[in-house]
Amino acid sequence: MAGQITGAEAVLAALESESEIDMVLVDREKDTDAIREACKKRQIPLEEGSTNDLWRMSKSGHVDALALIGRKKADSLQELMSRGGTIWFFDGVTYSTNLGFAIRTVEVSGADGVVLNVAKTHEERRTIRRASMRADRFIPVIYSSTEEILNCAKENGLRIISAEDIGDKGPWDEDLTGDVLLVVGAEREGVSEATLAASDSIVKLPMDGFVPSYNLQVAVSVLAVESLRQRLK
Repeated sequence: MAGQITGAEAVLAALESESEIDMVLVDREKDTDAIREACKKRQIPLEEGSTNDLWRMSKSGHVDALALIGRKKADSLQELMSRGGTIWFFDGVTYSTNLGFAIRTVEVSGADGVVLNVAKTHEERRTIRRASMRADRFIPVIYSSTEEILNCAKENGLRIISAEDIGDKGPWDEDLTGDVLLVVGAEREGVSEATLAASDSIVKLPMDGFVPSYNLQVAVSVLAVESLRQRLK
């Protein structure tokens, strides 16, 4: 689970005591030179934000700095999946804004990473970043192919759990803890046949209306909150 150290003094003390820290955020309007130097010395990534940014992210109200724990970066699919945890696969989702909203949702729920199998241009990735409120600063987002994603998940012992209308149980009836790859597909096409065939379990969100499916954001939100609830329990 992710955690944080709040306040400039506490963050600097943690940096100087060699505590494990994955990233530091500082208020760009405040004097945080000592923290910046300590991050540079330890080669810890540092991000700047506004006073409002840090206030929103902090669990302690207004602070000058935050140190994040459990927010490790990953540069490859293997690096991400070898660490395990809760990883999300948005299978065939093409709309950049939808992807941004989904990445923001799973980051808030404490996920460890996101994998995508749809190629995106530089401009489309900027759209994803904006829609996610730059949540990709705090969670790895890796682009790969369906085959590589599924093979890597299996090789690293992740259970593949897909959400689709052919499922025979609700998300709350499935164990979503441990090392898992949670899969949600595009609204029109759904989860691909290859992914469904590789899945260890398929869950279904209950529906009682005439429209055949929830939109992507609802499906991701339900699964994300249930996953977090189980992990906290």
